[in-house]
Amino acid sequence: MSSIVVSGDTSGAITIAAPAVAGTNTLTLPALTGTMQINGPTFSYYQSSNQTLSSGTLTKITFTTSEWDTTSGMYSSSRFTPTIAGYYQVNAGVAAGVSAGNNYVTVYKNGSLYKLGNQGGTAGNNTVSVLVYLNGSTDYIEIYASFAVGQATYANSAYTYFQSSMVRGA
Repeated sequence: MSSIVVSGDTSGAITIAAPAVAGTNTLTLPALTGTMQINGPTFSYYQSSNQTLSSGTLTKITFTTSEWDTTSGMYSSSRFTPTIAGYYQVNAGVAAGVSAGNNYVTVYKNGSLYKLGNQGGTAGNNTVSVLVYLNGSTDYIEIYASFAVGQATYANSAYTYFQSSMVRGA
C-alpha cells in the first residue's frame, strides 16, 4: 500500500509527496494566503453560424457552441464572468475573407476596450491573446471584432473561437 508524505521546512513551504511506480512525485505549494486553485476554470466556445459585421464597426462576436466549460461561466450573451478571482489567459480568433484595410479582434473588459489584437490587411484569422485579472464576481470579458470590409465571419471551431483558462489565483 502506498502512502502520502506531507512535510514542511523552515521557509514555510509544505511538500506533499506520493510514491509512484518509478519514484516519488512531489507537489510543492507556494506560500500564499487564501484559496489555492489547482484546477482553475477553463472554457472554449466557437461560432456555429456566420455573423455579418458592418464595414469598420467594432461588433460584439457571438459564440454559440461549447467545446468545454468547466464552470458554466460563459453565458448565452457570449460574456465570460468567472466565479473565481484570478489571472486569466484569454485567446480569441475571428476569421473572414477580408483582403484589405484594418481588421481587428479585441478583448473588452466590463464593457470597455481592454486590449487590441492584431491589425492587418490580410485575409484569414485575426487573433488576440492577453492576460487579464478578473475579480471573480463582477468582472467580465467579451470579444469584439471589426473588418474593413463588411462581411460574414467564418463559423467554425478552428476560425472563430473564444477560449480562456485561469493561470493563477488572485
